[in-house]
Amino acid sequence: MDFTFDSEQNDLRGAVRGLLERAYGDGEQRRRVTASDPGFDEKTWSRLAEMGLLGLPFAEEHGGMGAGPIEVAVVAEEIGRVLAPEPFVEAVVLAGGLVAAVGTDAQKAEVLAGIAEGTTLAAVAHAEPGTRWSPSAAAVTATQDGGSWTLTGVKEPVLNGARADVLVVSAVVEGGTALFLVRGDAAGLTRTGYRTHDGGRAANVRFEGTPAELLGEGTADRTAQIERVLAEARIAYAHEAIGSMDTALRTTAEYLKTRKQFGVTLNRFQALTFRAADMYVSLELARSTALWASMVVDAGGDVIAAADRARLQTSRAGRHIGKEAIQLHGGIGVTAEYTVGHHTSRLTAIDHVLGDGDWALSRLAEDVDAHETVDPLGAPYTG
Repeated sequence: MDFTFDSEQNDLRGAVRGLLERAYGDGEQRRRVTASDPGFDEKTWSRLAEMGLLGLPFAEEHGGMGAGPIEVAVVAEEIGRVLAPEPFVEAVVLAGGLVAAVGTDAQKAEVLAGIAEGTTLAAVAHAEPGTRWSPSAAAVTATQDGGSWTLTGVKEPVLNGARADVLVVSAVVEGGTALFLVRGDAAGLTRTGYRTHDGGRAANVRFEGTPAELLGEGTADRTAQIERVLAEARIAYAHEAIGSMDTALRTTAEYLKTRKQFGVTLNRFQALTFRAADMYVSLELARSTALWASMVVDAGGDVIAAADRARLQTSRAGRHIGKEAIQLHGGIGVTAEYTVGHHTSRLTAIDHVLGDGDWALSRLAEDVDAHETVDPLGAPYTG
């Protein structure tokens, strides 16, 4: 399988890397940006829009670029590489993906064009207190009165929910789970924002008879569409994690080459070199799995299973590389002034945002019986 990028994808990588390195290359600017609301740089967000990156996966008739999952993967990896706090996966892949999958032509034209232009920040209000990464809603209910809808209930955590101009909300209807659009200034909407451990932003969002617009036509159950878009977002997060792991590994390798102990650099100690080599193996296995998953999306294969495999491998690699990077840096690894601790924090957040590695493993294990057992000679067992 060919995991190399073509010339256009490499050009895209170079352009995104140049922009983000100018914005966050030294790490200090990221600390300043994440210290105050909204937790990302509005100017950098606008520059991403000017480059066409915020409309990358959307159809051209809706203001997008008509690109595929590989291009999304390239951008996500570069974001992870410098820990850029801009909510690319949350707003474009997740919120925009749900609108693209379910919305009417008019809704797509309005919301997706706004996301692509950088004038509309969209957020998904799907997670609910006391639930574990379910594709269906339970705590927010939708009520219809004539041609109007209102929502009641609580969603949390809603990533970037306090800053969002429009919320894509899942809610219980008679037929199952439906999706709705709620404007940021809607009556009966209360948003309590807070900072997350990785420097991002989330919110408790409360609906009290809040006016909402049904996303799409009819109240058919949207669980399948939600499940697929969540899977695509997990794959995009895997690529963001790969960018972060790559930087953590490179930073650690440079430290081992320059830090001296007993008169020699640390890379002269064989045990430490072996540990760095193990980090590299974890990274490359995660990278190959995530790229394969993106190719499955592009080919129209089993996206959900591919996302679970990518999530599992990325979870294992992220924990391994994050812990080793901190330990191999010694005392400075846990300080706020040094980058490896921030990378580990972000990797931990990615691991839990849409389902952690253990959760992905349990889902994959449920499907084991569906596969035929094969003996070492290649013949299936019959009993």
